[in-house]
Amino acid sequence: MADERLTFKEMCSEFDVTPRTLRYYEYIELLQPDREGRARFYGARECARMKLILRGRKFGFQLEDIRQWLLIYEKEGTAAQMAAWVELADGQLKELAEQRAQLDEAMQELQDLRDSVAREISTT
Repeated sequence: MADERLTFKEMCSEFDVTPRTLRYYEYIELLQPDREGRARFYGARECARMKLILRGRKFGFQLEDIRQWLLIYEKEGTAAQMAAWVELADGQLKELAEQRAQLDEAMQELQDLRDSVAREISTT
């Protein structure tokens, strides 16, 4: 995809996002497609950014964190961006571990309640 550019519709299809999502990413300046009249075209840079955005969302990062992280590359380069990524990842890993602990606790409480009700039903 060296010189290939995607249209708005192709970009939505390629990354399995809605037009609304793609427009929003442009609105908050995560993506900056080339414009020719009313048409938008997405080159290799925008496709690479979209991959990073979607990966960040998969890992639970906030869009503003992703936006700031992408800006680091533009302003300070790759090394600064990678250092920021490690810091962001450390924070997100801690957050996910806390969420897992809360989920494990909720699942155990639900299992205990379910078992209690099942026992009560079987004795009546």
